[in-house]
Amino acid sequence: MSAREEILGRIRAALKDNPEAPQIPRGYRKSSGLDEEALIELLVDRLIDYKAQVCVVEAAQVSARIAELLASAHSYVVPTGLDGGWLAKLDDVRGAGRGRFDSDSAPLTVAELDGIDAVVTGSAVAVAVTGTIILDGSPNQGRRAISLVPDHHICVVKATDIVGILPEALRRIDGTRPLTMISGPSATSDIELERVEGVHGPRRLDVIIAR
Repeated sequence: MSAREEILGRIRAALKDNPEAPQIPRGYRKSSGLDEEALIELLVDRLIDYKAQVCVVEAAQVSARIAELLASAHSYVVPTGLDGGWLAKLDDVRGAGRGRFDSDSAPLTVAELDGIDAVVTGSAVAVAVTGTIILDGSPNQGRRAISLVPDHHICVVKATDIVGILPEALRRIDGTRPLTMISGPSATSDIELERVEGVHGPRRLDVIIAR
């Protein structure tokens, strides 16, 4: 008998009397009860603690802030579905300048992304208590690769997309989509407890919270 057959045999034996699956207790909190201002304040606190750079601006100021953050970048990439108004100050993004567009139908290669300084994306939802931003591959966020390979990620979070706790976030997203959960810049302390940033993703994370 192979190991596989033995394992399956044990499972069948354990289930031969068709035991009824127990009900899952769902007494956990399903809402934080926080208002928008409190959610923004809490998310900012968590993101700063994770060593992300954060600013809270009015929606009309998003484009100017993105242009400011990209002022020193030699190149950047944006998904084709990003809000065009956010790119208003980036006149060269559609030309032969620093900017590139990425889409499922015309994806940049990993080698091309590796040579790009920064990426700008939107977001699906943000969880204030954990300081986590969730991307779900929607057109304004693009493919996972563009948010993981460039060294600098600029992520726009709408204030209306901030929730308090994870159960609230899960109700807003499709679990079958490719989800990327971001809690600060990529970092690890695996070796001698020395923090090293940029190991599994961007070294720098700038979050723009748009009211």
